[in-house]
Amino acid sequence: MKAVIQRVSEANVKVDGKIVGEISAGLLLLIGVDEEDEQTDADWLIQKILNLRIFGDEEGKLNLSILNISGEILCISQFTLIADYKKGNRPSFIKAAKPEKAIPLFDYFKTEIAKSNLKIESGIFGADMKVSLLNDGPVTIVMDSKTKL
Repeated sequence: MKAVIQRVSEANVKVDGKIVGEISAGLLLLIGVDEEDEQTDADWLIQKILNLRIFGDEEGKLNLSILNISGEILCISQFTLIADYKKGNRPSFIKAAKPEKAIPLFDYFKTEIAKSNLKIESGIFGADMKVSLLNDGPVTIVMDSKTKL
């Protein structure tokens, strides 16, 4: 699984012009599911994301996690994170998990991260979504569960 983690002051996602998910200060998570991903990949990402210290403390140092600040999370599925761009100029998405695998794994990710008792919102899997955000910092981190060793 791949995740793009953005610290935001606010973010929302619209489908057909209607807001389906909206948060204030917290994290916007773009999540890509690879055909080889399993629940252990989601579990690893969840723990890393929830404990990632990218929020400023009283001295402005990045010492606090989303849990420490009781922030909010907006999860967006994004198969394009799994793009293979090595050959030619048109990316291939052949390694992205098919919906029958990606949807349950993405739902598992959201369910497990919600156990943190933080506010969790999400987009609609497979929909044409319009994501708006105010990146705070900016702070953007990319994680790949395949590099967890």
